[in-house]
Formats: sequence, C-alpha cells, structure tokens
Amino acid sequence: MAEYADEKFLDFLIKSIVDHPEDVVVERRIDEMGVLLTLKVNSQDMGQVIGRDGSTAKAIRSLLRIVGVKNNARVTLKIEEPEGGRSRTSEPRREAPTERPERSDEEKADQ
Repeated sequence: MAEYADEKFLDFLIKSIVDHPEDVVVERRIDEMGVLLTLKVNSQDMGQVIGRDGSTAKAIRSLLRIVGVKNNARVTLKIEEPEGGRSRTSEPRREAPTERPERSDEEKADQ
C-alpha cells in the first residue's frame, strides 16, 4: 500500500497523542469532493482525539487542510465512533446543578 503525505501525517499525529497507538487505523479514499481520511481509534482514546468541545479535532482538521493545500488536494477527516462508544442520542446530556450562594446575615435581615 502506498503511503500518501496526508495519510502518513495523520497516522503519525494520532499515534503520538493516543494511549493505544496499535489500534489506530487510517483509511484513505478519493472521491469527487477530494480526499477522505477515515480515522478509527480505540474507544478509550476518543476523548484525546476529539478534545474539549472538539478543539483537538478542529486543530487536526486545520493541519490536514494545510497538508492538502501543499499537495493540491481537499482533505476531509471523518472520525468514526468505535463500537461500544457512547452515542449522543443514547444518553441525554446532564446539566450541572446550579447552586445558590448562601446569603449573608445582612441580606437575610433585609428581607
């Protein structure tokens, strides 16, 4: 299998940040929209790949866009959720309970 610059870069980058580099799989496909890189990682590494509020995934996509520009290609990244991973629809997001600050004795006396 021939390794392309974008595929090789993504493989190196992801294996550098995850705890289970042996489970990283990068698939490259070309279609009418450009290059599609599909990333599969261990379910325990998804948080490291996505990052808080998707910040790491956005940064990885930005870097891949730069690699694509250097090679005259439009590179898109698809991160596949591993089997057994959490689905957004299966678990509702729980909001943190809001606590009221305690009122001082002066505030209590004013009422």
